Amino acid sequence: MLKNTVWRQYHEENDFREKLSEFCNMESIEIIEDDKTLYGVLKAKLTKKELKLFAMDTANIEAKQIKDAFAYDDDALEKAKFKLYKKLKQDKTRLEFRESSLL
Repeated sequence: MLKNTVWRQYHEENDFREKLSEFCNMESIEIIEDDKTLYGVLKAKLTKKELKLFAMDTANIEAKQIKDAFAYDDDALEKAKFKLYKKLKQDKTRLEFRESSLL
């Protein structure tokens, strides 16, 4: 499932739950259980560019390759990463990833 996603372009497995729990400071058991639903929420909360950056950065893609993909310089890349991870840590974003938000 979820084979043709931005995430799978850079990752072998659908391990975005673990990455989200790491960056959102949440336990993985608190996060939505269904991968398809969770990925849908992730896509809704992040822009296409942010989602691609998240996938590339967590896949340990070289900074040069990321900068080329987005036409960023060093400073712009750092700002984009800061904005992305700040967004993931915000309560209004984090709470959407909780299983209880589906009730």
